[in-house]
Amino acid sequence: MRRSIDEVRAFYGEPAGRLVRRLVARRLDDAWGQAMGCDVLGIGYATPWLDAFSGARRVVAAMPKGQGAEAWPETGRNATVMVEDDRLPFRAGMFDRVLMVHALEEADAPGQLLTEAVRALSPAGRIILVAAARGGFWGRAENTPFGHGRPFSRGQLERLVREVDLEPVAWSQTLYVPPWRPALGLADAVERIGQAVAPGAAGIVLLEAARRTYARTPRGLGARAALGELLKPLPSPQPVPGGARALPSSRRHRTRLSADK
Repeated sequence: MRRSIDEVRAFYGEPAGRLVRRLVARRLDDAWGQAMGCDVLGIGYATPWLDAFSGARRVVAAMPKGQGAEAWPETGRNATVMVEDDRLPFRAGMFDRVLMVHALEEADAPGQLLTEAVRALSPAGRIILVAAARGGFWGRAENTPFGHGRPFSRGQLERLVREVDLEPVAWSQTLYVPPWRPALGLADAVERIGQAVAPGAAGIVLLEAARRTYARTPRGLGARAALGELLKPLPSPQPVPGGARALPSSRRHRTRLSADK
């Protein structure tokens, strides 16, 4: 059973939720920037990050029926639609970018939901999956949306996308700080330490994938300093044992979310 829209929205108004917004926004900024000229679809609860795609031609938020929906954006024409997990109301190939957050973990059939997302993805499009990381503190914290449903490892996400004829091209992990309010102020320092000495303690895993036909193009998460600090494009367009590899930091990252300024 999915968390209600009221619970998820309330979490992102709290200090812990604002931290998640900031850390994930870093990686999405490095992956897609402002998504210039793209049609973008957010599935699950992706609205905390959709405002950053200011260069997009069109942005739509698809919220699962079991969760409920909210009006978004706050001003202007509503761009939210309530959807069934197994049937998205979009024509094939409609979107250049698909972002899935709080979508797979509580889906009754995550493979079917991902199949529908891929159907809506353009031939040269990119998809980013953001999910609770198996083994991290946040996947065990029931006071956060990440502590419900099934967490994922990087390998599990890679297998999932390959089952729907996508190829992983880049990956990342973030949210190493434990979900304890006194520790949240140390998040940036803990991120640096966690990446170096305890990668299995990350709270969130992110995976970018593309259709196999287009896997030769080294763009997306690996092109703009690679999903925050960690993502790297695959060295080959074909599946590689062990999947995508992480990349060390190459520059200081920017965050575009207004709530973090």
